[in-house]
Amino acid sequence: MFVTAAASDSPRALANNRYSADIVAIARARDALADVPDLATDNTLPRWLEAVGGITVDDLRRRWRLAFDIDGPLELVLLGRRPAAADISTVRAQLAAVAAVAADRRRELMLSGRVSTATLRWLETGVEARVRALVEERGLRAASRLAQAGGGAAQQRGPASVLGLLLEHDGAGSLGGHLARLGDAAVVDTRVLLAHRLGADEAAWPVAEDRFASDLLAPDGIRDPWLRELAASALEASVPVLLGGHSVVGPGLRFVVANDRWT
Repeated sequence: MFVTAAASDSPRALANNRYSADIVAIARARDALADVPDLATDNTLPRWLEAVGGITVDDLRRRWRLAFDIDGPLELVLLGRRPAAADISTVRAQLAAVAAVAADRRRELMLSGRVSTATLRWLETGVEARVRALVEERGLRAASRLAQAGGGAAQQRGPASVLGLLLEHDGAGSLGGHLARLGDAAVVDTRVLLAHRLGADEAAWPVAEDRFASDLLAPDGIRDPWLRELAASALEASVPVLLGGHSVVGPGLRFVVANDRWT
């Protein structure tokens, strides 16, 4: 479908998700891209093409597999792969514990971060447990004034998170206690917490190696003090906690609860 879209004679584009794209096919690309500014990420391109470039953009966001990003070692674990030189025993144990909660209708699964409406709809029948969801900062990487026409005051607001405010008040080490109060297991999009604390620009965040170690619940491998404390709190919580990026609270949840790959 992407090849067909790119070969079209009409100015159009096809993305896996128009609001935060990882795959974009663009017809008559030389003309369509001639005036594209220096966008912060490729995720914003469909928004710019449609809102500023005036090009029709279609997407395939109903195909959840196209939204699953392999951004780090946790996503490889969910796919049943073993990341090189990484101890995955701890995160596999947490995965099993979270999956057990999701399969129990007497218990409650807590989600926090960039949870989509499609994921919420799937959760109604995809898990047995009750679900509590704190949906925050959808479009974190894709929303920008450059990518959208107008750029009013609302778009100038920096990232903010209710869970981030709690940690701001009580410290990163309080994460596990808060999550235990809210559910019997939790899956947390830590990139929203980092954006709340440090801004949307990933250049200001802890390095990728620290973020990946956090995703594997390996605090001893994290140099950034705040993120190390956060991961340690998640690991020591009285309920199982998974940390990760967008995929783990989105399409990757299907791999978490259908544990035939990573077991």
